[in-house]
Amino acid sequence: MNDILLYDSLSNQKKTFEPIDINNIRIYACGPTVYNFAHIGNARMAIVFDSFVRLFRAKYTNVTYVSNITDIDDKIIEAAKELDVSIDELTQKYTKIYNEDMSKLNVLPPDVQPKATEYVKEMVDFIQQLIEGGKAYEKDGHVFFHVPEHAAYGKLSNRAFDQQLAGSRVQVSNIKKNQQDFVLWKPSNENQPGWNSPWGFGRPGWHTECCVMSEVNLQIPFDIHGGGQDLIFPHHENEIAQTCANNNSENPEDYARYWIHNGFVTVDGEKMSKSLNNIILINDILGNYHGEVIRLALLSTHYRKSLDWNEHLLYQSKNFLDKGYNFLKNNSEIEVLEESKLKHELSTILCNDLNIPESITFLNKVLKTTAKFSLEEIKSVLIFAGEVLGLFHDNPDSWFQKESKISLSEKNRIENLIKQRNIFKAQKDFEAADIIRAELKQAGIILEDTSEGTTWKVENS
Repeated sequence: MNDILLYDSLSNQKKTFEPIDINNIRIYACGPTVYNFAHIGNARMAIVFDSFVRLFRAKYTNVTYVSNITDIDDKIIEAAKELDVSIDELTQKYTKIYNEDMSKLNVLPPDVQPKATEYVKEMVDFIQQLIEGGKAYEKDGHVFFHVPEHAAYGKLSNRAFDQQLAGSRVQVSNIKKNQQDFVLWKPSNENQPGWNSPWGFGRPGWHTECCVMSEVNLQIPFDIHGGGQDLIFPHHENEIAQTCANNNSENPEDYARYWIHNGFVTVDGEKMSKSLNNIILINDILGNYHGEVIRLALLSTHYRKSLDWNEHLLYQSKNFLDKGYNFLKNNSEIEVLEESKLKHELSTILCNDLNIPESITFLNKVLKTTAKFSLEEIKSVLIFAGEVLGLFHDNPDSWFQKESKISLSEKNRIENLIKQRNIFKAQKDFEAADIIRAELKQAGIILEDTSEGTTWKVENS
């Protein structure tokens, strides 16, 4: 198999991957903060890194993949308070839903899925070491990392010192020595979760959590660290600063050798936001689309570029998968080859910074010109593609099963309920609209609101 080329966010160039230990490739990706259902942006990160892990496992004997769960965070505290449930109940519920949703998208579970609350003792020790090394300081129960003490700060995001507050969500505070300083530990009141520490009852800062979970589970330096593009600054920049400071280093590669980041997801050209009411939840669309269709749609644009989510994207993905499954169904008895020219060509494409769009174009050409290749070659390359891309895992007969027959009167009833729901939505009576959605879901009918109107589908069809 070819050498794997990666676009490294730290050096801003494509580099040949050279493992630290060829017998154990170690990868860490920042996982979700579990206070609500996962949206398509969360899923894209999980699917991209799952595909990377699959690619590395096709080449290397042993790959260790760690992706965390953030189960303590101010957003979690606010959500639990708003819903009047305990934090444990909230985080356990949404961790379970997240893992179930990702499984339906053929995302393999990470080898280790650490939860932040399980590593607080190690975080306290980590912060104490930073204080003793003169890199952090305590003030009024808070502990801050002192950014001017780390000369290499900004290397990942390429930000000058005076740009390091922009977009960082760093709270301006009069107890900081410098406004670029970021929190490592914050005090908790009696109504907030917390742990005892040398600086009082409190909880760790988000940036410290991933430092500790990655180092404990993978040891540093490890091979690859990454996540969504929005994590470059401040999250990953702050991770690098803390970890390198605690190891007397100014070189981010002493933490992780390669940094990988996937692009944003927009919806019909607009950024997802609550104000635009266009946040698309994986849990919702799984009722209308097979997990592999959603997965391929999220992989259809190169992972480093922004992806615009729309109905046409789903249609294209379903169309390609139909062609692949149709071939597999018609050639179920054909032998799979260990090596073939087509597999080598596809491997070359995928090893070039996980170029999935080009690989789909390549496979489409193969499926359009089947007479040029042997059936064994075509089946072999489809199976190989499925292993790396997480596709073609369903039984072909199951894939083409039609949805359950519904009587005309039942279809009319569903359509009338949808019309009534649209009226309620226009009147901003969202509670009544949600009652209709819930009623239909209980009857096994899943709704999806799109820019072209509301569509429906029989659940699990």
